[in-house]
Amino acid sequence: MPITSKQKDQPSGETSHKDMGEESTTQYYDMDYGDEMCNKSGVIKFGSIATPIFFSVVIALSLVGNILVLAILALYENLRSLTNTFILNLALSDLVFTFGLPFWAFYHMWGWTLGEHACKAVNFIFFTGFYSSIVFLTMMTIHRYLAVVHPLSDFGLNKCCYGITTSIVIWIMSFLAAVPALLFSEVQKDDHDPSVLRCEYRDKTWKIVGMYIQNVFFVLAFSVIAFCYIRILVTILRSRSHSRFRTVKLIFVIVVVFFVGWAPYNATVFLKSLTELSVNAFTDCSVSTGVDYSFSVCRLIAFSHCCLNPVFYVFVGVKFRNHLKMILHRVLQRQSSIELQPRSSRYNIHSHGSMY
Repeated sequence: MPITSKQKDQPSGETSHKDMGEESTTQYYDMDYGDEMCNKSGVIKFGSIATPIFFSVVIALSLVGNILVLAILALYENLRSLTNTFILNLALSDLVFTFGLPFWAFYHMWGWTLGEHACKAVNFIFFTGFYSSIVFLTMMTIHRYLAVVHPLSDFGLNKCCYGITTSIVIWIMSFLAAVPALLFSEVQKDDHDPSVLRCEYRDKTWKIVGMYIQNVFFVLAFSVIAFCYIRILVTILRSRSHSRFRTVKLIFVIVVVFFVGWAPYNATVFLKSLTELSVNAFTDCSVSTGVDYSFSVCRLIAFSHCCLNPVFYVFVGVKFRNHLKMILHRVLQRQSSIELQPRSSRYNIHSHGSMY
């Protein structure tokens, strides 16, 4: 969810033995903390400038990369292959995720102006792509692990029906994980500026639940990915393959990129949940503002995964690189023929004219 300027009022503490004067001062501080003591206009301004610019680049790269993946699969690859099935679904989930980015970019500049139904729909579609992309990455890693570490074992994983069934289950899981965003998102007036509308959870409890669902998805996915790639790494190092160092390098890059992209984002999501729960250390304005700035930056990095996935998980393969070269060669040939056609036409006209 996009960062908002909303600063929740701090709940009053439990009854203590303090005198009435101190208790009155504490209550006054709690009520006016969000409005008087913690001005987050700087965070809002940063988001309104950085988010649209960065998302515009990510959207363009994601559309080009993932549409190329789909084109290569349709033109050159066997779609009954389990690997290609996962690659196809990963590209689709990245495109679904990318669909929500223009709305969030516009939202950061002008607030939410598209109505409540659009708020719910965009949130649902966005988080469906968010969760499905992570799960398909994890499934691709598991499939690669079984192919390298247990190449002679027959788990029935190369059957087309297995790939289709697994893909359907993953999409259903992603839909269910995104249901809270569909049911509990609504358009609200901003606390500080009633003229600005926000698209967010109406219930703080479900907002926190949504944050923890993201954390659980990341922890499980990274645990599986780290385990699989460590085992793959050990297996490759024991082999005598001449290309093992290139493979080791690629594995290292994939794990590091996944961790650097998603770990800081999920850490800041968890810290934001602590500010929502009004944990003492996170009620301080400077701490809360710092968390919001960190969340804004880490979110930009994490959301760029939709344009990086085609690079690290597809185009690093020799076959896909060759197919991409073929597509580019065809495009360049067509452009050359179009550019040469008018010249040849003019030449023919001139030749015929000179004959008479």
